[in-house]
Amino acid sequence: MTDLGGSGDHRARRPDDGPETVAAQIADAVESLTDLWSVAAQEASLRLSPHQLRALRVLQAAPGLNLTALADRLDIGLPTASRLCDRLAAAGLLERVPHPDTRREVLLMLTPHARHVLGEIADRRAGALAKALAAMEPAERAALSRGLRGFLTAQNRPARHDRPSGG
Repeated sequence: MTDLGGSGDHRARRPDDGPETVAAQIADAVESLTDLWSVAAQEASLRLSPHQLRALRVLQAAPGLNLTALADRLDIGLPTASRLCDRLAAAGLLERVPHPDTRREVLLMLTPHARHVLGEIADRRAGALAKALAAMEPAERAALSRGLRGFLTAQNRPARHDRPSGG
């Protein structure tokens, strides 16, 4: 296992801590996390397909989208989005509500049952992740936390194409 915490001496690089090697390790970890995420979702009281769950999460984040906007956000065709919404409505997870200003437009809203299911899935996922983190040594968790913060900071930085050489 790579020591992501290190000794604090960032000048001494080992051959196995280059960006490409760490990227491959992270890819493996993401795949494992994806499996953990999927299993936790499938253990919920109502099993949803990944597409159904993703649609509900999009509508949770942006309530009141219309069908076209949902299809765009999911990057699927309008007929596919319509069938997906039909299935979610039939399961009692989605309501189609007339737009208050435009009679021809319909807004997509989560039902209380959908919000309950999404909460259950989020709780199961958090529990599964906490269990995995509990199996780690405290120093490993701290290193992971520092690494994730560093990753997020780097991702949010504007790209620098004019980095000085030798620095």
